[in-house]
Amino acid sequence: MQVTRQAVVAGVAAAFAFLAGAQQQPDLGIKPVTLRAEPYTFDTAEQHGIKVSVVVHGLAHPFSLAFLPNGDALVTERGAKLRLVRGVASGKGAAALDPEAIAGVPEPGAFRGAGIAEIALHPKFAENQWLYFTYNKPGGEIPNSNPPGRRQAAVALGRGKLEGKKLTGVQELFVGEWENGNSGSRLAFGKDGLLYMTTGAPFDDSAQNLGNVYGKVLRMRDDGKPAPDNPFVGKPGARAEIFTYGHRDQLGLTVHPATGSVLNAEHGPNGGDEVNLLLPGRNYGWPKFSFGRNYDGARISPAPLGEGIEQPLILWLPSIAPTGLTFYTGDRFPTWKGNLFVGSARVGEIPRTGALERVVVNDKLEELRRERLLSDLHQRIRDVRQGPDGLIYVITDEDDGALIRIEPAPL
Repeated sequence: MQVTRQAVVAGVAAAFAFLAGAQQQPDLGIKPVTLRAEPYTFDTAEQHGIKVSVVVHGLAHPFSLAFLPNGDALVTERGAKLRLVRGVASGKGAAALDPEAIAGVPEPGAFRGAGIAEIALHPKFAENQWLYFTYNKPGGEIPNSNPPGRRQAAVALGRGKLEGKKLTGVQELFVGEWENGNSGSRLAFGKDGLLYMTTGAPFDDSAQNLGNVYGKVLRMRDDGKPAPDNPFVGKPGARAEIFTYGHRDQLGLTVHPATGSVLNAEHGPNGGDEVNLLLPGRNYGWPKFSFGRNYDGARISPAPLGEGIEQPLILWLPSIAPTGLTFYTGDRFPTWKGNLFVGSARVGEIPRTGALERVVVNDKLEELRRERLLSDLHQRIRDVRQGPDGLIYVITDEDDGALIRIEPAPL
């Protein structure tokens, strides 16, 4: 059969059209879901019946949650405001979101990610009222940036006294190097009384450079000075604040209540999300080693681990975009006591697949089994905390973000 030139051209054109269509980003995920006012009831493994209720909504992309001794909650709206939710865990009537933001936090920046991120109460908050917070501090414009007008940023740590509805005596305790990007950070006070702080380095090799603070876990006194026994104190060219290095984005940090071990939750690029046990001076691999892939599908590294690289305690393939991190220590969920809870923004790069991961670990922090909770809500879970009432609370990173309570309920 004779094939004409016109037919060949038409076939080539059709092939290119097919390839172009295949490379276009499909419309991923289900349609946005609005949480209902009535409680949800779910069956779960081990604990079985749970009731899930919206405590308040109307939060603009909340990032961090912290409970005050009286049962009120503080919530940051990432890069913007610090909000107060009254009566969350006090048992004294319905909770309510205060319409006025708490004054005294850093002003929102003019670029995505600038401004306040994480909050943490000083261990002696009842005595000193110190509230700690991280933020991305805006700097000068980046020359020849694309798009134009992009600004540099530096991760920073501050504190102030929470007096009523304002922070007073605000101090800037620590500032990192100026960078052409920014990422989130987390805080946790250890049993040693020291402050641990995560920083991100997703797009370059900063995480392997001890001369900057990015892609690290930092360990400081409560005044922002380096802990005197940090592993790189006195090493030429190294930042004294560094406790561990080789991390990508770290949006979860917690302390094991029994042992005092510090754990982080770390984003892989496309798969390879991790929970790590943080040990002084250790290298966690990024960007030289990873279980993940680039977003085009190519592997980050031929092997996921190498000599001198710490392996994760817990690993996710595909990715879950891990966020807040906490151990449950209360009595309201007896069968969940000692379990690790991990927020999840989405699974396998599919929007609106976020959930709450429950991981059962033994006394060596080795994983035994895991369960996904709240996936039917189709929300981006950004933080998880245990309330003073022994219940579990999460916040959802949405335009109309919510504070959600989880409590036991018979089926």
